[in-house]
Amino acid sequence: MTPEHAPSFDGPHRLDPAAMTIEDAAKLLTKAGGVRISEPQIRADIEHGAPTNYNGTINLVHYAAWLVNQMATGGATIGD
Repeated sequence: MTPEHAPSFDGPHRLDPAAMTIEDAAKLLTKAGGVRISEPQIRADIEHGAPTNYNGTINLVHYAAWLVNQMATGGATIGD
């Protein structure tokens, strides 16, 4: 196992896709999609009904499902 893939207890925090901060979600979605996704874009989606956990974090599976539903019904995409 390479050092960058080895488990670390002293390194950066591990991301939980079921409970991501808006900041972490924006960074991950930007890296994964190749298009910049900003925190304000995600906050705008939340204001328009995107689901969040009780503590304000985002479950990426639930958020993705919400986005797909929005696109299928002619609704907005991220941040619209």
